[in-house]
This record gives sequence, C-alpha cells and structure tokens, in this order.
Amino acid sequence: MATRRRILRTLAWAAVLLVALSARNASAQITGGYDRSGLWGELPHGLQPWPSVIAVAIGPHGDVYALTRCHENSCVGRSEPPVLKFDPSGRLLKSWGSGMFGFPHGLYVDPDGNVWTTDTQTNQVLKFSGNGELLMTIGKKDVAGSPPELLSEPTGVVASRKGDIFIIEGHSEGVGDRVDHYSKDGRFISSFGRYGSGPGMLNAPHCISMDSRGRLFVGDRSNNRIEIFTQGGEFVATWTQFGRPSGIFIGKDDTLYVSDSESNTTAVHSSNPGMKKGIRIGSARDGKVSDFIEDIEASGPDPSGPEFIAVNSSGRIYGGNIRRRMIEGYTKVE
Repeated sequence: MATRRRILRTLAWAAVLLVALSARNASAQITGGYDRSGLWGELPHGLQPWPSVIAVAIGPHGDVYALTRCHENSCVGRSEPPVLKFDPSGRLLKSWGSGMFGFPHGLYVDPDGNVWTTDTQTNQVLKFSGNGELLMTIGKKDVAGSPPELLSEPTGVVASRKGDIFIIEGHSEGVGDRVDHYSKDGRFISSFGRYGSGPGMLNAPHCISMDSRGRLFVGDRSNNRIEIFTQGGEFVATWTQFGRPSGIFIGKDDTLYVSDSESNTTAVHSSNPGMKKGIRIGSARDGKVSDFIEDIEASGPDPSGPEFIAVNSSGRIYGGNIRRRMIEGYTKVE
C-alpha cells in the first residue's frame, strides 16, 4: 500500500511538472513594467535537469544563493547539493548540503554573509558560512517538538541587526504556528503566536522578514494575510492587500515585495479567490501597494510563480520556482 501511494504521488507530481515545463520559457507582457527571464544560473557539473527551486537570497556582496529540493520535490535519499551559490552573472561558485536535507524550505542570508536554511521534514534550522561551513544547528534532525531543543516544521528564519534569530514553525495546518526568538549564539529566549485566524494568530506561517524598524512581517499564508509583530511578540497589524504570501522581502528602504503563488487556485484550500498570482510591490511603512507583476500562469488552477524571492541592490528581483523548476528574474523596464 505504501509503495502504491508513493507511485501515485510520483505520477501526480509528474503531471503537474509537465504543465509547468510548458510555461517555463514562455514570454509574456508583464504587468507593472517588468521583464521576466527564466533559467538563470548554471548547475553543478552533471546535475540535469534543473531541480525544483524553493528559495533565493542575496549575499552582502551581490552573490545569489538558491535552495533547491533536489529531485521530484524532495531531497530524501538524494546526492544532489541543495544549496547553490552564484556570482551576480549566474556563474556557479559553490554548492553544498548533500545528505543534510529532507524538504528544504526557507533561505536567508544575514548581513555578515552567513547562510540560514530551514527544513520542514528534518525539523532543523542550519546556519552556514558563505562557503558552506556548518556553524550552528537549531533543532534535532527528524524529531518534531517544541523549543528550546526541538522544532516542528520550521519554514522561515530572519535575524535582527544585533543578531537575534527569529524562526517560524508550521508548514501543516495546526502544527507549530508560532514565532521563536533565539539569541545570537542560539540560546532560546521565547515563543509567541498560536493556531487560529484572529489578530496575532497564525495558520501555517510560510515566510518571515524584518523592516528597518525591526518589526517582523510574517506571511500567514493559510490565512491569506501578513501579520506584523514587534520582536517582543506584540501584535501590530494585519495586511491582506498583498495577497496570499509565499515569500516576503523587505529592502533597506522598506520597499516590500510579496510573492503570491497560490491565490485564486482550485488546488489549494482557502486559496484567496479574487486575487491574482504574482508579485506585489509596495511599502512596509504604510502598506500601500504600488506595483504588481502578474505571473505568466496567473489564470491556471495550480500554484505557480516564485515562492521565496530576493532583490539585489539594483532592484532586480529573483524568485525560486518549484513547478517551473528554475530561478526566475524580473527587471524593471525604464
């Protein structure tokens, strides 16, 4: 029975992939004045085709990092390195992480150039140097639980200016649904948040970012909203105007970029009918949406488009795409 279920899951993923691959090189008139480019970056020698890309991040010197899910959306039993480091031109500089991941999810590069990853299957957050040396582990591999020693499906991580670490937990409904606060050296401080749909509550938080004031922007995806908190856990506001958030990036000037890969789909529960899939751009200061890049599969019934996104100092947007299996780029047309 278990073997039959695995075969059915593989066939279902293959069917979705065929639809996605037909669109991976499609050209489109992008709403908001952005040109889209696909298949950015080179792969490690011998690694073909492109794996599913869940997340991207930009290093302090402009290097681009990608977190992939190896083969058929999973790294279990795979030898591919899930973490890829590129120079700004797309040339591969480094890759690592083989055998360390199950279902890679979140990626963050701190101001010192350290690379943070989350994995919702191994229940771990890993901190690496910019060249792949493992520096810190939070959580016990393949064991779910609560802080301080354990985590349950960590989906995202971010750090404050002084180095405090904030982790969100819960990829499945009713699991985790909290924000964990750790010191710079990995000492547990506190947690806040609980399952629900009321103000300050969470349902499968998917991403997290921080604005210039140090406020935490949590992508409360299954509730179709962003929840904003202070670092001490005080609830600040709920924003629904940025769609169903899969990824959040906030620039140094508080420009807010939110990727929505699931709105108005029939394949996902509570999929935010009436909103289109794409990337919404606005301000973390006042919440106004000023631009929208519509996804090239915006009318499709399945999730599509980038999940986690990052923006370099020139304003170029990079997105990790699971279904289309690529790093996508978006450049503003002047």
